[in-house]
Amino acid sequence: MAAFAKGRDKVFSLRIVLLTICVLLVPQLSIADEDLERLQKLLEMDEPTGLLFFSQDDRDLAFKSIDVLYPTRDVRRGQAVFPMPAAARDFSGLSYDVEGTAHAFTDYLAMRATKGVLVWQDGKVLFEHYGPGHDAATRWVSFSVAKSVTSMLIGAAILDGYIKSVDEPVVNYVSRFRGTDYEGSTIKDVLQMASGVEWNEDYADPESDVSRAGGANGIPLVSYLAGLDREAAPGEKFNYNSAETNLVGEILRSAIGNNASEYLTHKIWQPFGMESDASWLLGGPGGGETGGCCINATLRDYARIGIFAMQDGQLPDGTRIVPEGWMAESTSPSRGFGGYGYLWWLDDTGSYRARGIFGQQIFIDPASKLVIAVHSNAVSAVGSEYHAHLEGVVAALANAVGGG
Repeated sequence: MAAFAKGRDKVFSLRIVLLTICVLLVPQLSIADEDLERLQKLLEMDEPTGLLFFSQDDRDLAFKSIDVLYPTRDVRRGQAVFPMPAAARDFSGLSYDVEGTAHAFTDYLAMRATKGVLVWQDGKVLFEHYGPGHDAATRWVSFSVAKSVTSMLIGAAILDGYIKSVDEPVVNYVSRFRGTDYEGSTIKDVLQMASGVEWNEDYADPESDVSRAGGANGIPLVSYLAGLDREAAPGEKFNYNSAETNLVGEILRSAIGNNASEYLTHKIWQPFGMESDASWLLGGPGGGETGGCCINATLRDYARIGIFAMQDGQLPDGTRIVPEGWMAESTSPSRGFGGYGYLWWLDDTGSYRARGIFGQQIFIDPASKLVIAVHSNAVSAVGSEYHAHLEGVVAALANAVGGG
């Protein structure tokens, strides 16, 4: 994802100072001195490339410290907690395949990039594992997993009457696009990554569109996108575009007249019963949420996001938060690419996923009432050996519990 450096200013150094004071005065805050020093160095980095180009060592710390490094807005838990009782199942003998070679599940768990894995099925936690330095209280950056949450909030805004339908033109909510190549693109086109406007999502290239504007919000985002050219008719061509998911966030905030964190808090986080507070990355201090990235949450609450989606956006008491059938619509193959819906990745088996770079994932299989949530720190954003192992593990777990 993202060029985060634009959001930095002196407030972050002040936050490090305040955090240091808190660590000294409040015993339950256990951040090691060396970690505080490393965070300070990360804050002082001049590179305009952000998290994408941190070392894996630095990401181990940064991914659980987003609230220190960058401006965020709280997503607060409520009083009730959606129960997730344990019904432990032994997966120690599980094996999985990567390019024709068999591997043990325990090998995957021992990989440095594996930070947390939770397997939930039909009301019970079958398996929960955390890597070194990680536990049930660790909030971890979700990257593009947040896209799928933003998609569900668009559904909530439709049910609440803030948005008429996904067939409305984008310019109804972002008037600055009038006269640009975004005229003619609908909310649905953007949700399906098929606006028709060209975009380069190469994470390894500091000069790519995603490195330049993947984390932009507000006027900088709209101004950047407005300068791009159309390469296909709206709805026809799938082209993965992180900035356009931030654009979905702009549409959401424009429609509801409020910030997305507050909307998430009161539509999903509190009423569904998330266990812990979360936070959401902002485009800058006091700015808007990055619609395509970076809700920071615990592994258990990652899983609860998946359960909420699997229940078609209904609360435990049956109250509907998104329109009936919204998740079926959201996870239907799009015209541009059959493997993508409304900011959800689709599998051939009827399961679907929220995916984030460096290996974040929520796998959902409604047929077997299965959710698998993963926290990761792969060596690279996409395409690493770890990613191949993760895909093999998810497939093996799904098969083992009847979801494959």
